[in-house]
Amino acid sequence: MAPRPIRSTERDRSRRVLSQNFLVDRAAVQRVVRAADPDPAGLLLEVGAGRGQLTRPLAARCGRLTAYEVDPAAARALAAVCAELSTVEHRQADFLAAEPPPEPFAVVGNIPWSLTSAVVRWCLAAPRLRSATLLTQLEYARRRSGDYGRWTRLTVSTWPEFGWRLAGRVPRTAFRPVPAVDAGILRIERRPEPLLPVAALPAYRRLVGWGFEGVGGSLAATLRRHHPPARVAAALRATRIASDTPVGYVWPEQWLVLFRLLHAR
Repeated sequence: MAPRPIRSTERDRSRRVLSQNFLVDRAAVQRVVRAADPDPAGLLLEVGAGRGQLTRPLAARCGRLTAYEVDPAAARALAAVCAELSTVEHRQADFLAAEPPPEPFAVVGNIPWSLTSAVVRWCLAAPRLRSATLLTQLEYARRRSGDYGRWTRLTVSTWPEFGWRLAGRVPRTAFRPVPAVDAGILRIERRPEPLLPVAALPAYRRLVGWGFEGVGGSLAATLRRHHPPARVAAALRATRIASDTPVGYVWPEQWLVLFRLLHAR
């Protein structure tokens, strides 16, 4: 028997306007909670809490939880869930407008996919963020984590401070309404200590920026605009980067070595 088609209701259409796809599969919920691995004594911010599908299991694993949901319709159901949980605070507010907590914290969320980049930027800019575990479009999670064997400028430029990985996949059928594509669990973790001295990070980000801008036609040509050609050639040989390698195929670890060699005194 063919599966019954899923009808689109007025509520579903409203959710799509807000880019909301609620996670309804229990196994998928547990997969996200395991990937988040909340600190039993720590503070957790949940972004896009919806009607509380993740809120209950997350609250059972962390010290305190603040659940953000901006949509009034979903927020009413979420408020009822939070009222039963003594360690949970409900905020009907825009997460992106919130000030980051002054204490260490983590972020978890089945975020609106149209706001993925904005949520990621908020997390990276938060000084006390320890980790972010986000349900995003699978394509986004794979690109940011290097799962295709290619690396994005954002991932490479933040690599000394943050590790990026694909922590799992969630099929589109685990959501309601059902989105057009599968989801990925993107895990961003702040490193206990940066891989470069803090004072060197601005120069490292400049180097990565030059490389991804592609001025000169190749990575080698771009770098020669800012460093002596002989030093660039020696650094590329040492890192085993061919002069015609597309910049996206240079691993973050190679960028770190390249930076150290070009800036060695």
